[in-house]
Amino acid sequence: MQPIIIVLIILVVLVFIALVKTIQVIPQASAAIVERFGRYTRTLNAGLNIVVPFIDSIRNRIDLREQVVPFPPQPVITQDNLVVNIDTVIYYQVTDARAATYEVASYIQAIEQLTVTTLRNIIGGMDLERTLTSREEINAALRGVLDEATGKWGIRVNRVELKAIEPPTSIQDSMEKQMRADRDKRAAILQAEGVRQSEILRAEGEKQSSILRAEGDAKAAALRAEGEAQAIRTVFESIHAGDADQKLLAYQYLQMLPKLAEGDANKLWIVPSEIGDALKGLSGAMGNFGPMGGGSGFNPQNSGKGNGDPGDKATPDRREQPPID
Repeated sequence: MQPIIIVLIILVVLVFIALVKTIQVIPQASAAIVERFGRYTRTLNAGLNIVVPFIDSIRNRIDLREQVVPFPPQPVITQDNLVVNIDTVIYYQVTDARAATYEVASYIQAIEQLTVTTLRNIIGGMDLERTLTSREEINAALRGVLDEATGKWGIRVNRVELKAIEPPTSIQDSMEKQMRADRDKRAAILQAEGVRQSEILRAEGEKQSSILRAEGDAKAAALRAEGEAQAIRTVFESIHAGDADQKLLAYQYLQMLPKLAEGDANKLWIVPSEIGDALKGLSGAMGNFGPMGGGSGFNPQNSGKGNGDPGDKATPDRREQPPID
């Protein structure tokens, strides 16, 4: 009985192992390569799959999701014989599990070596300045070469990125000094432009202010002259409206004489020639109102004679005459 039990147990274990090998569950976004007696048979997709136990075998399980592989820094020589270290990152995806298994032994290593060689070829045709400023150009060139080479491997390269481009330390110091000098130059230029613009605006403001001030003075002078003209016109019209005679004018002359003599510096003052006629008219007017009521009035020609005494000598006119140049 015991040997039969042992055989049954062995059979049960074999059946269990066969069932385990027969039923294959493939996760989502994955694929499995099935070989029968060492030869490729089919590719198992995601889900529940049945294989022949002990005859079919799973060769490789491949992740079909997009993968990110960073590569270590690689020393690359530029066209101007400078060594720079470049870090790269590759984004790829397996599109054909069979080709990725049988067309290349290790597609990760193959992609890395292809990236390094392609990068050296591209950077070798550029100088340092162009290398530092042409990341997009380098990425596009790398992606084109990798797509062409990895297509037959069942791999699609989605993106190639340069993480860092590190020039030598001495070159970095020189670049920093150059950038600092450029910034100082731009700052000086901007400051000079600002000062120039400020001076121009100040000059324009002063010009506009002078123009406005001159216009204001001109308008003020015109208004002042117009006011004086209007005042003279009003006085003239008032005099004519009042029918002023020679007596009133002579009286006004006499009122202005003290004002002409005011001040300590007035050593000499000039009497207008018309004042004689004015004084004659005024004396005539005053004579008419004399104490005797006679017709004889005040004669400025005989102002120095005595009253009724023909023997008195005439008093000379004491008005100073201006020196004749």
